[in-house]
Amino acid sequence: MDTGDGTSMQLLDKFCYLGNMLRHVDCDADAAVEVRVRKGWNKFRQLVPLITNKDVSLLPRGKLYRSCMRSCMLHGSETWPVKKDNKLALQQAEMRMIRWTCGIKVTERFTCSKLRKTRINEINDIKMAWACSKKG
Repeated sequence: MDTGDGTSMQLLDKFCYLGNMLRHVDCDADAAVEVRVRKGWNKFRQLVPLITNKDVSLLPRGKLYRSCMRSCMLHGSETWPVKKDNKLALQQAEMRMIRWTCGIKVTERFTCSKLRKTRINEINDIKMAWACSKKG
């Protein structure tokens, strides 16, 4: 592409600007959401020793999650033209991180809707009651 003053610029399909992947072609948020979810997981993996520590209450671990991972995943999201698929990808990543933080396995049949309704500090009580009912 010629700029008019004798210099030329390359036209790209997608590029990274301030941490967001922008696309020229279809103007959707797929690339940006994919990058932000990956960055959220990278941040999660950096903080795994803290966020999965059983000696720390779930309340500070939840605050750490909200302040680090969630904010990292949603950075710049106010400028995204979000579709249902993008929202679903963000929700799935968030629920996987929360399950890992709380130590809830998929085999425990703790549904995502129940997890969303339950306050984080109540999860240990529910897990304890569930474990006691399995023993008795």
